[in-house]
Amino acid sequence: MIPDIRIEDYSYELPDERIAKYPLEFRDASKLLIYREGECRQQVFRELPDFLPEKTIMVFNDTKVVPARLFFHKETGAVIEIFCLQPEEPAEYNTNFAATASCRWKCVIGNARKWKGEILKADVSGLTAALISREGQTGVVEFRWEGGHPFSKILEMCGRIPIPPYLNRDTEAIDLERYQTLYAHIRGSVAAPTAGLHFTDDLLKRIREKGIETENVCLHVGAGTFLPVKTSSVSEHPMHREPIVVKKAFLEKLRDSDRKVTAVGTTSVRTLESLYYTGVSCIERGEPVEIGQWAPYEREYGYTLKEALDAIVRYLDNNSLDELKVGTRIIIVPGFKFRVVDYMITNFHQPQSTLLLLISAFVGGDWRTIYDYALANGFRFLSYGDSSLLFRRG
Repeated sequence: MIPDIRIEDYSYELPDERIAKYPLEFRDASKLLIYREGECRQQVFRELPDFLPEKTIMVFNDTKVVPARLFFHKETGAVIEIFCLQPEEPAEYNTNFAATASCRWKCVIGNARKWKGEILKADVSGLTAALISREGQTGVVEFRWEGGHPFSKILEMCGRIPIPPYLNRDTEAIDLERYQTLYAHIRGSVAAPTAGLHFTDDLLKRIREKGIETENVCLHVGAGTFLPVKTSSVSEHPMHREPIVVKKAFLEKLRDSDRKVTAVGTTSVRTLESLYYTGVSCIERGEPVEIGQWAPYEREYGYTLKEALDAIVRYLDNNSLDELKVGTRIIIVPGFKFRVVDYMITNFHQPQSTLLLLISAFVGGDWRTIYDYALANGFRFLSYGDSSLLFRRG
């Protein structure tokens, strides 16, 4: 049954001065709020290994932010901003990034009313943009260039890192390094999985020395992560699709291990919890099917997590695949049954956002305890802000 949730119940006052406009000098110097069984305490992020349960698995999202904001100038002087959202042709990220002459992307178009369809030229690299189709502020854009460079190189030459709009500033040199996790590996996100921004090489080393296993999944974060819920009822909010990639070796480990799971960031949570329903589709349909937004709430599921994961592994084996690739539109709200994640590391999120709904679901509805504590104790909010370690309730 789809939950009846009013988004106004998930609002709080966030003063602008509490939004972290820039990162701290050191990644692991941020504050760390630890929430367990209704109680909050304050530490420093570099102390995280002291509070992590031993013999667990910590899962990171190794997606990499791409410089997806491109700017073109018309002969009239008007500036057209093209924000690449997801590849259209070729549709697979790595194949698209490897293209050496042309490709197409679904984009958000800034100043769209001033682009009548003429070919636009960038200031460098000979990059051109042609409008293939448009619907409102979004459209499909074909890019062409010369020189034989892969499109990933063209983006590096012409593009800017798309920092969140709520920072109310232009991208600066510091963002090229700090709006990216140290372990970012697979290109494709237009927003960073920001819980991971706090980790340093030394911190990761100390986590592993404690006997905690570390694993990676990949969910390419879309621009939809910035979108607030604009409908009064959450049931009417359309959740954005995001692609996920998970290695078969990790699926086997997760299936066979009794270790608890710590997810670094809401994107890792979303990926891990989607695995159960992907497994259900493998059991019932014989193949992985994209996870619908409300699939977890529409009926009861009697399969165990091990059965679901085993079905995915069996499908991959039968098709000689070493990784799962599937899309998810899953929305995690109060009433969701967590089947994979036991602990979560995450930043502090915007009012009336799907991310705040996820936090509420994870802590059994007790999100105000966490946010009231953070506001009362000088925590910095949003992407460049402070962090929390949450122990799941319920």
